[in-house]
This record gives sequence, C-alpha cells and structure tokens, in this order.
Amino acid sequence: MSALHTRLRQLRSQAGHPPAPVPVRPGGATALPGPTGSPLSDDLRRLLQRHAELKRAPVRLDASDREVPGIELSPGLRYTECRIDWLQPRAIVDATFARMPPVDHRRLLHFDTETTGLAGGTGTRAFMIGAADWIDGQFRIRQLTITSIAAETAMLRRFAEWIGDDSVLVSYNGKCYDAPLLATRYRLARLPNPLAGLAHIDLLHPVRRHWKGQWENCRLATAERRLLGVVREDDLPGAEAPAAWLTYLRGGSARNLRRVAAHNAQDLKSLAGVLLSLAGMA
Repeated sequence: MSALHTRLRQLRSQAGHPPAPVPVRPGGATALPGPTGSPLSDDLRRLLQRHAELKRAPVRLDASDREVPGIELSPGLRYTECRIDWLQPRAIVDATFARMPPVDHRRLLHFDTETTGLAGGTGTRAFMIGAADWIDGQFRIRQLTITSIAAETAMLRRFAEWIGDDSVLVSYNGKCYDAPLLATRYRLARLPNPLAGLAHIDLLHPVRRHWKGQWENCRLATAERRLLGVVREDDLPGAEAPAAWLTYLRGGSARNLRRVAAHNAQDLKSLAGVLLSLAGMA
C-alpha cells in the first residue's frame, strides 16, 4: 500500500469515516484512490510516482564542463579582459544630468558586481566584479571571478588597483547596493575601501527623474532597451547568478557561470550607453 493511500485512510479514520476499500487492478496492482474515492488515472498516478522519485533522488551535478574563462592571477581568482569598439564619448562628458560638473571621459570607471544574493549583511559577498573604461579609443571590459571563497581577498586587492584617486564611478543602483556591499567586504578583509570618497554617478536616479511613470519600470534592462535598442538574447537573469556560482563551487558545470560573465559584460556596456544618452540630453 502506498504512503499516499495510507495517509488518506488515516485522515478518513480521524474524521470518523470507515476506511475506503482498496481498489485492486487486474493482476493485483493497487489503484490509488482519488479525492472522491475513485481510482486515480494512470497519468496522474505516474506523475505522483515520478514526483516522489525526484524528491528522493540525489542532486546530480554535471562536472564535465568546468572551464571558467580567463587567466588565473592567483589560486581561485580568474581574470578576463577585452577591448571593443563601443560608442565614442566626447573628451569631456557633460554630467549636469547627475548634478555634477563635466568629467574627463578617461576618469569614468563603470562597475557592476554579481553577488551571492540580495539579502545584504555580512553573509552576502561578490563573486564577480566587472569594471569598464575607455582607453586608446576603445571600451575596455575587465572582470574578476573567484572560483573559491578563499580568493575573495585577492579579488578585492586587484579591483582596488584599477581605481585611481580621481576616478568617477558609474553604476546602476550602485550607491545603494554595490558600493555598500563592497565596503563591507573590504572592511571584513581589513583592507582600505578604494571606493570611499570618490565621485559616483548612479544612473538609476536620473533615469527615474526623467522616465518614472512613463516607462513600465526603471530597471537597467528597460533603460537599455528604450535608450539603446538593446534586446538581450539567452541572457541569464541576475536572480539566477547566485545559483550558477554555487553550482560551480559544488562541482557542477561552469556553463551558467560563463553566462553570468556575459550578463555582467552587457551591464557594463549598457552603463556606458545610458550615461552618454543622458549626457547628450543635458
């Protein structure tokens, strides 16, 4: 007798009803009763059995694909860099849209993190940091990815080397999320916070000032579609990034971790595009 049928008999007994007879199929197979006492259909019975099997089955990880792009700077820390032709900013970018004075485009550092969650606190960490700037007429995208928790301090040190005393940070909701999270990680690692005191253009705020109530929302994906015509294909949603990293740490495939890197790189391109779109409106 199945556990489901036993439980139904117990519930009937507790309610003061006599136990329902157990239908038997030809050949002696027990037919699981439905809510009204009639046997379940074969399709529903197979579905219930399959569900029970999946709950009992151990999680299987595909360890055949463990390739994380880039070079290994130190144990557990991977680095990638690429330069692309992506927009051409003026030498001096008008930043009045962000209530800031004009900025030399070479000082702009676009940054974005991929993290283990959105809960905040000391338990949330960045497992990937992406940064982009214009150099020699091209847009340079650099990414740091840790493949072990022990490599976090090395990642933080390397990212700090990319930030100058006169850098102007560019982010999307970075003032409320990315920057405070990194400040916490630097503090826990007992390292100076390289973001402290720097000018910071958070593009979410001017986007909201211009288009709140006109667009369906003011997320970066909406801004890039509306302003840049960017429509992402095969994009891994940001909410799935933590699972991609944890799956890799547990010995699983790196496929989704590579998709996180692609998502992060597109975020950096979109930051630059939205910035220049807003500057052109000033």
